[in-house]
Order: sequence, then structure tokens, then C-alpha cells
Amino acid sequence: MEAPVTLRPDPKTRRKIAQIARRIGISKSEVIRRAMHSWAKFIDSSDSPYEILADLIGIVKGRNPRRSIKSGQQVRKILATKRKRS
Repeated sequence: MEAPVTLRPDPKTRRKIAQIARRIGISKSEVIRRAMHSWAKFIDSSDSPYEILADLIGIVKGRNPRRSIKSGQQVRKILATKRKRS
């Protein structure tokens, strides 16, 4: 049997763990285990955010893989327009 690990989260974190446990019907310990596994997987991943989503970019409707070309420039223009209106 593995040795227990002591965790002393702050009150806000304790409430969040309890809230998640109640919402999905698992123990608080299981919430913490899943969070740790998820965090370890994220940290150990050598994939960049782009690599993770690359196969989805530009293929929402019409399956046009070139749809996302210059999307960063388009988003900047949209945001600049919204800022000017504010």
C-alpha cells in the first residue's frame, strides 16, 4: 500500500474541490487524483498548443483547410474595431 500524502489547500481551493466532487459524484480524493494526472500529462506534453489543435483549424464548416490563413490578422482587426467603438 502506498504511503498517504498530506495536502493542505487554502479554503478557496477546498471549496472548489468539494464543489467539483459533488457536481460529478466522486470523492474529493478522486478529484485531486484526476487533477494531478491531468496536470502531469499537461506538463509532460511536448506538443505546443498549436500542434494540439492544428488538425481542427480551418475545418469547422466546409472542410476548408485554408480558412484559418491570416486569422491572427483578422482577429486583430476585429478587436481594434471593437476598441474604437468603446
